[in-house]
Parts: sequence; structure tokens; C-alpha cells
Amino acid sequence: MQRFAELLDRLVLTASRNAKLKLMTDYLRSTPDPDRGYALAAITGDLSFTGVKPGVLRALGAERIDPVLFAYSYDYVGDLAETLSLVWPGGEENSGGGPPLAQVVDTLAAASRSDAPAILAALLDELDIPARFAVIKLVTGGLRIGVSARLAKQALAGLGDIDVSEIEEIWHGIEAPYEALFAWLEGKGDKPEESAAALFRPVMLAHPLAENDREKLDPADYAAEWKWDGIRVQVTAEAGVRRIYSRTGDDVSGAFPDLVEAVTFDGTIDGELLVGTPPHETGSFSDLQQRLNRKTVSAKMQARYPAFVRCYDLLRAGEEDLRAMPFAQRRERLADFVTGLDASRFDLSPLVTFETFEELESLRQSPPHPVIEGIMLKRWDSTYAAGRPKGPWFKWKRDPFLVDAVLMYAQRGHGKRSSFYSDYTFGVWTGPENAPELVPVGKAYFGFTDDELKQIDKYVRDNTVERFGPVRSVRAEPGHGLVLEVAFEGLNRSTRHKSGVAMRFPRISRLRWDKPAGEADRLETLLALLD
Repeated sequence: MQRFAELLDRLVLTASRNAKLKLMTDYLRSTPDPDRGYALAAITGDLSFTGVKPGVLRALGAERIDPVLFAYSYDYVGDLAETLSLVWPGGEENSGGGPPLAQVVDTLAAASRSDAPAILAALLDELDIPARFAVIKLVTGGLRIGVSARLAKQALAGLGDIDVSEIEEIWHGIEAPYEALFAWLEGKGDKPEESAAALFRPVMLAHPLAENDREKLDPADYAAEWKWDGIRVQVTAEAGVRRIYSRTGDDVSGAFPDLVEAVTFDGTIDGELLVGTPPHETGSFSDLQQRLNRKTVSAKMQARYPAFVRCYDLLRAGEEDLRAMPFAQRRERLADFVTGLDASRFDLSPLVTFETFEELESLRQSPPHPVIEGIMLKRWDSTYAAGRPKGPWFKWKRDPFLVDAVLMYAQRGHGKRSSFYSDYTFGVWTGPENAPELVPVGKAYFGFTDDELKQIDKYVRDNTVERFGPVRSVRAEPGHGLVLEVAFEGLNRSTRHKSGVAMRFPRISRLRWDKPAGEADRLETLLALLD
């Protein structure tokens, strides 16, 4: 357990991607089975404990720690796992890090909901501070160590010097603690067979199109198609098994049973998951969000937000793998393939006709549908290669919208940002000019530099009005407030927000120290974007 705790601690404090890779590869190489397999599962998000929920931790904290001390400590630290690991009574004399990780995982996995609090409390009593932190992170399932599932798999691939795509293709057919996988990577066994049908195929991604890229490219070499504002998915069916994967390989089939039912083919389609009725009705991303991250979806919601896939590419037709074919041929095969499918659930992504990039630039800025967020460029001769190779595919998004908003609330971040107020809620003015009030319109936690983060953090601390647990209310009035220039990709109507609008991908573009808070934008400015 101690080695896993040390790994988490070092990953949190390490900013470099390559350094994180080396830390994980070294850990996986030097740690025996099954500990390293469970550590990998925890990092990739494939480890969960049905009997232990995050609410148990708060209840234990209230039971074992003075509530005033716990409240003050949580407010100061800003992270539940770190707070509990530091102020949990007892265990200071422990220095061995407790039992092995595999034993901890087995104990927690076997715990029922009624037994979980006592088992978890006894475990925390036995551990030192770093190990407590690691156990709490295991229980909550959100490590927040700056490592994606793909990066962890890349570290794993480093054990055998193989391409990460080989691991991704068999990942959904294997289970923790992955002993056969480690044996193969270390040359001690055969490659695990694809024991499950309808496995995930690693997706191909695009690079943003830069100004100097256009100067080097020949428009005749590229096909263009609209980039729709949904979520990229892979729909695959094999041997009667049908699945829908996100672009990172998460199985999201449970949230879209109506779409799964329409999968009557044997093959693999790459496309954009949207809601509506193609080809004329395409809902916004806000509409799609009503169905995302759900385990079950009611018949009423399915009828109100019917799901469909706008098809971009065909990776497999029957048992034939098409990924080595050039895009031009795959596109022809895709057009024929989609013809035989349910037109209300699968439609072909239309190509954009153009001769020059200047012509395409004009089309990009004025797309024919509000749910389009830009253009995709794909070389006609490009094969379907996993990852993000430079050159074959480019994405050319619309320029972002900008709004000047006033900082209203701030919350501590996580990991290396846990000591800074780095998550911001901002608003715009509404109401009469002589008595305006702020209404929240969005939240953002990135887009600023480290120096700007320190400036905002100091402003939050110096101008706090009220505290709500880890959240601070910041002084914000026409004569006094911090104006943030916020960039966002789009705007949707929302009944869940007081302002009536929801932003798509908001981020802080710059700090407007030069602008008085009273001159920030009004809600009417945003509402005009919806008309």
C-alpha cells in the first residue's frame, strides 16, 4: 500500500507528461502482481467498490472528528481526501503503510454497505497519512492526479515496447489485475486473446489547423466535412454483441438503449452522437447532456431526446478490417453501408465542397446549422491510424465567442491546485440599469497562466464576502469586482440555470483588470446569440 501511496503523491506533484510516464512505468515494472494490476485499474478508472460510497467518508469524518475542527480543516485544505487523511485521529505511529494494495482492494470489494463504515474506519486507523490518502482516493474513484486512462496505458505499453493501440484493442476483454497482460508485455506469456466481442478500436484524432499549416497544404488533397457538436463515439457490433463507446473507450451503451436496438449490422462505425431526427432536426449539446452519464433512461426521455449517429467513418464491415484503406475508399464503403441502416438512427456526414481555403474559411465562420462547431479536414489517401498523427487530419473550429463577466464565486481546486482558489463561477448583469444584479452564466477552471492564478487567488482572499464550505462568495458590484473575459464555443437555452443559458466549454481568456465591473456584459448580450 505504501508504494502505491508514494506513486500517487509523486504523480500529483509532477507536471511533466514524460516524467509521469516514467514514474508509472517504473512502478509497474518493479511492483509484483497483483498489486500493480489493481494500481493500474485504479488509475484508469476501472476499479470501483459497490459497498463503499463517498458519503461514508463524510459520515466517518463527522463521527470521529470534532465537527468544528473538521469544517475549518476542510475549508483550509479544500480536498476531502487530503483533509481526512491529515486530521484522522490515531495511526501517527504507523510507518509501514499497512497491508498490500491487493489485500486492501479485496477487503473493500467484499464489504457490504452495512459493514463498509466499520471496515473502512479500521483500515484508516491502521494506516499512516499517505496510505490513508491513497485509500480514500480509491474509495471515491476520483484520483485527480493529472493522468488520463490513455496515458496510463502508454506507461503500460512501455513495459513491452509495443504500441499503445495494441493494448487498447484488447482492454475491454481483460480484467484487473491483468496478470496475463503483464506476462505478455514482459515476454513471459502469449498475448491475451480478444476474449470479448465488439471490442473498442482506438480512434484517430486530429490536430488543430494553424495558420502556417494552410500555407503548406494543397486543398485538393483534402476532403472537408462539418464538425458537429455532440460526442465522438464508436458503434460496434460483433457476434450478437452491440456496444457504443466514447472516444476514450468508455462503454456508454446503457444511456442509449434506443440506439443500441437499431444496431442491426456487423461492423464498426466512427461518428458523432447527437439527438434529434436526421437529417433535418439536430438537437444542441445541451439536449444531448440530458442523456449523458445515465445508467438508465426512461421511455419518456428517449422519446423527447432520440439519439442518432452522424457517421464519419467505417472501420470494420463484417469481418473485414478497413482501417488500412485510404479515406476515399472508406468513405465510399461507408456511404453504401449506411444506406442499409435505420435512417432515423444513422445518417451520413455530408462533405463540404470547396476549392480554396479562403472559401472554406468563409463557410467555417457561417455554417448552415447552429450545432456545427467547425470543419474537419481529412486527406483523401489517409489510413485510419490510432492516436493523433500530424498531417492526415486537421480540425478547424469556429472562432470562440467572448463575453466580459464578473467573478462571483471561487472554489479550491484539486491536486497541486488544492491550495488555490482556481474554480470560478462568473455572471453578467441583468435587470434595470439603475439597479442591476448579477446572474451566474458559467463556470471555468482553466485558460489562465500560473501567474494569473496567483493573482486571482489573492483577489478572492482579499475580497471574500461569505464562505460556504470550500466555496467563497466574492465581492461583486458595479463599482467593485473582477472582470473576466470568458471564451466559449456555444450557448444553449437551459431550464436548469437561473440565467436560462448554458455555455459550452467556457474558459478564462484573459483578466480585465482595466475594466470596471459595471461595464461587464449584460444577459441580453448572451441571449442575442440564441436568436
